Amino acid sequence: MEMDYAERLYKIRRTCFQMLHDRGFVVSEADKNMTKEEFNEKFVDESQGEVNKEKLTIYAQASGETDAHIFVFFPKEPKVGVKKIKEYAERMKEENVSNAIIVVPTALTAFAKSALQEVFAPKFLIEQFQEQELLVNITEHVLVPLHQVLDAGEKETLLKRYRVKETQLPRIQHADPIARYYGLQKGEVVRITRPSQTAGQYVTYRLCI
Repeated sequence: MEMDYAERLYKIRRTCFQMLHDRGFVVSEADKNMTKEEFNEKFVDESQGEVNKEKLTIYAQASGETDAHIFVFFPKEPKVGVKKIKEYAERMKEENVSNAIIVVPTALTAFAKSALQEVFAPKFLIEQFQEQELLVNITEHVLVPLHQVLDAGEKETLLKRYRVKETQLPRIQHADPIARYYGLQKGEVVRITRPSQTAGQYVTYRLCI
């Protein structure tokens, strides 16, 4: 039986909460563990029989000492262009939030994609995911090892310990699905821990390029 759109959005939003948690943002257990019934009650307009996507917006604050905040937007428009992104950027400006994720039904227009890099960055870091990419959490796949993003201090300690320059580290592409899941930015380093039959664990590091 084909999954209805409300169920798709329920699964996508759940993955978003998991992704924010894995990036170090504060996420409530109620949001992470929301049931499909609770989702329908809160977000499905019964008179219209549709999900109110404006209500799906997520706002989260980073845990720890940093003052980072992030929005996750779910535009209702089937094709998202520059105008809609400008609306989101205005809201981010009003609430002093510099990071956001836009979850779009289909790929952004080419003009909107270039605008994210050339118009809105670096003041606003706006990432975009297509709904299809978030239906399942890729990090839960049995073949995906544990990834942990190093902070600036941990990265510096790593380079000093091994007496290497960051350019000598193995690399991970900025567009890699795992890099995108964790919000890796160019120059950041991720620790990858794999199970090993001989050593118990095998740790490697990769530089995002």
